[in-house]
Amino acid sequence: MSEQKEEGVVARIVQSMGEIPAHHWDACAGTSDPFLSHAFLLALEESGCVHGRNGWGPVHLLLDDPDGGGPLGCVPLYVKSHSRGEFIFDYGWADAYERAGGRYYPKLLAAVPFTPATGPRLLVREGLDKVTVQRQLAAGLISAAEHLNIATISVNFLPEDEWELLEDADYLKRADQQFHWYNQGYSSFDDFLDDLSSRKRKTIRRERRGALETGVEIEWITGADLTDDHWDAFYQFYTDTGSRKWGEPYLNRRFFSLITESMADRILLVMCKREGRYVAGALNLIGEEALFGRYWGCIEDHPFLHFEVCYYQAIDYAIQHGLARVEAGAQGPHKIARGYRPTETHSSHYIRDPSFREAVANYLEHERAEVIDNIEYLAERGPFRKGERQSLD
Repeated sequence: MSEQKEEGVVARIVQSMGEIPAHHWDACAGTSDPFLSHAFLLALEESGCVHGRNGWGPVHLLLDDPDGGGPLGCVPLYVKSHSRGEFIFDYGWADAYERAGGRYYPKLLAAVPFTPATGPRLLVREGLDKVTVQRQLAAGLISAAEHLNIATISVNFLPEDEWELLEDADYLKRADQQFHWYNQGYSSFDDFLDDLSSRKRKTIRRERRGALETGVEIEWITGADLTDDHWDAFYQFYTDTGSRKWGEPYLNRRFFSLITESMADRILLVMCKREGRYVAGALNLIGEEALFGRYWGCIEDHPFLHFEVCYYQAIDYAIQHGLARVEAGAQGPHKIARGYRPTETHSSHYIRDPSFREAVANYLEHERAEVIDNIEYLAERGPFRKGERQSLD
């Protein structure tokens, strides 16, 4: 570990979640986002999914309390030797900088590995002056980069208030988009469908019928009901999808057992059974305000089953449990026709080299404008009828 003093407090790097008491970390992370929990991040490391050998070296940043209590704040932080598993794409930057004689890797990444879900990154213990500690964390990240002789820092999928704060700390702003479903106080799935145009309602009802007409039965499994048999089946689905998308899946079988031991009540498996065996499934994490869809896979192809399991079942669950939204992961404009709205996402980037920073800043200015234009274009063409309930303000 290493230490740097920042405005009277000590910014400290810790190379394992196992070295940080869970209650200290969770006092800063809170309980709303399951991905930021000590249990989730520790499981990634203990399973070997996150390790320096695979390009994810933990260097979590902590601000120590001068009075000897738990940390004032912390950041989930990694030294990366590549850009895989981030869902914010900077390969072009890396190529350009290295062709110009610079060294892009290793870089620092503040994020949750393999997880394109928006959540706090500058984590502050409750009861403190949040903005002050966030500024200290932002400065601590820069000090860490200088101490490690690293040229760039990326802070991915952070909320807008942190995005703005980091701009004041000399970080560059980047925007992208995802597709989220928002609960407008719906009492049922049919209540949600009533907000759609007639043609879209009919399409979704037809897709839902079609997904089940081959005899597929759907189960929601969470908490103490999760078993090794469920995970063995799901892991088969996951590895099939992962090998086709990424070449090698990011997560191993042990990871799923570890999160079941430590946070089973925050897991929702949507599993599909046909003729007595599981044939498809999707993993979701349950937050206090949102359901986060993560992985899907199948060993049998059935029309519309992906839409049913990943999108419609997630909406059903969110409505029944009073959740405000569903985040169904990265990419996917096809989600718009199924009631998911284009939503701006954010990342921040600190670049030490002045000339490289200027080139990236110019690029990002144009990119942000394109993202905003595209979101507005897609939103105007969504499936919703006009009505006051559709306002998200």
